[in-house]
Amino acid sequence: MSETNPMQADTSFELLIDGAGVAGERHFDVINPATEEVVGRAPDCTRSQLDAAVAAARKAFSDWKATPIGERQAKVAAIGDMIAAHIDDLSRLLTSEQGKPVARAVEDVGAAPYFCGLSSKLTPPVDIHEDSAERLSATYRVPIGVVCAISPWNFPIADSFWKVAPALVAGNTVLLKPSPFTPLTTLRIGALIRDILPPGVLNILSGGDDLGPWMTSHPGIDKVAFTGSTATGRRVMQSAAQTLKRLTLELGGNDAAIVLPGIDVKATAEKLFGAAFGNTGQVCFAAKRVYVHDDVYEPFANALVELGKQAKVGDGSKQGTDFGPVQNRQQFERLKGLIADSHANGHNFLLGGDIKTGNKGYFIPITILDNPPEDSRIVQEEQFGPILPLLRFDDVDVAIDKANAVEVGLGGSVWGPPEQAEAIAHRLDTGMVWVNEYGSVAPSQPFGGRKQSGFGVANGMSGLLEFTQPHTIVTSRQAAGA
Repeated sequence: MSETNPMQADTSFELLIDGAGVAGERHFDVINPATEEVVGRAPDCTRSQLDAAVAAARKAFSDWKATPIGERQAKVAAIGDMIAAHIDDLSRLLTSEQGKPVARAVEDVGAAPYFCGLSSKLTPPVDIHEDSAERLSATYRVPIGVVCAISPWNFPIADSFWKVAPALVAGNTVLLKPSPFTPLTTLRIGALIRDILPPGVLNILSGGDDLGPWMTSHPGIDKVAFTGSTATGRRVMQSAAQTLKRLTLELGGNDAAIVLPGIDVKATAEKLFGAAFGNTGQVCFAAKRVYVHDDVYEPFANALVELGKQAKVGDGSKQGTDFGPVQNRQQFERLKGLIADSHANGHNFLLGGDIKTGNKGYFIPITILDNPPEDSRIVQEEQFGPILPLLRFDDVDVAIDKANAVEVGLGGSVWGPPEQAEAIAHRLDTGMVWVNEYGSVAPSQPFGGRKQSGFGVANGMSGLLEFTQPHTIVTSRQAAGA
């Protein structure tokens, strides 16, 4: 982020604090990753503005939690309707700051009304433990308080609202912080929906590197829901520990796919190509290592390479683009480093591996590697970009062991005869496993990771309950003092 003359770019974007748009006292540039041009200037929230937002959220909490849940559900559904009514403009803005093709931006923005609509139909249960002549014992689910939701740059809108929607339905007030790389669309949504909710119920704050730690350590915040890297997640946990904040952490993954004999090579290659390279590989649960049985390795690798040759990488705003740029320079340089490491170690590239210099934009070509060593960086590290190692195996037990032998455990997939593939799926040490498909994430099914991929879940009733705490009341049916 850099400071420039405020006349150079649009500074109309505002924070949302206590139901009103608030101008920034300072701003930072937001860069189009396809052109490296400034597309807008976002307000850089100050410490005093954060304190004001927290105070507004705390003030609004008592009335919001007392609002009948049917009214809260209706307002969350109305937020979704408002976003849906402006999906075209919002999607174009998202492409300009995130880089993904417009059609994929429509999906990202469209996830907000989807999650709002389905979350608005969820009502926390009341568990009755005893209902007798002597007593009534029941556990209610009540809101936690002020929730800090921190969303990433790969799916800025979808990830924001799979936090915000259930948190609001559950009766919490929320401070939403988008990534500093992609804040503009979220801020624009804040301007559209500010009159739907009572003041202070939802606040939206953009800012630089200081804002996240300020929020996660703020004594006025009760829970943090964070999506991002494992390294940052550790810092969030350490910061939140000062006040014992409740946490939901959805962190990194190095997801393995296992491809068995007996597959339809062409159909499986098409599905796994999307699983690996969708959103330019910038998906936490993307297929990042593909273990392929010797019997099908050659035809499968050839099919994947042909798909890569046909794919068009370019500016997401241009028609016909299949894959956009890497979202930011920091990630671009990291991916260049991984490719350089593979070249230095003599790894065989089936496709890609050459990055054009001197051109604008953070473009990495679709890159596929042929059986690099298991201990190489490209296998052991989460690449989070359009680079995929293919790895041979002839013993499925060895493949499973290798798939599990990493410190993270977010997702994975198995491809092959259904009964055999499902049996292997039960042996993968991950929060989610897909069998003969990949990436279906629905609000009805809990999603979360194991090991250092975080803890807690999103989606479904389980995800809604992450934003509540149990409140057990035992009432004697005997007269007081009897």
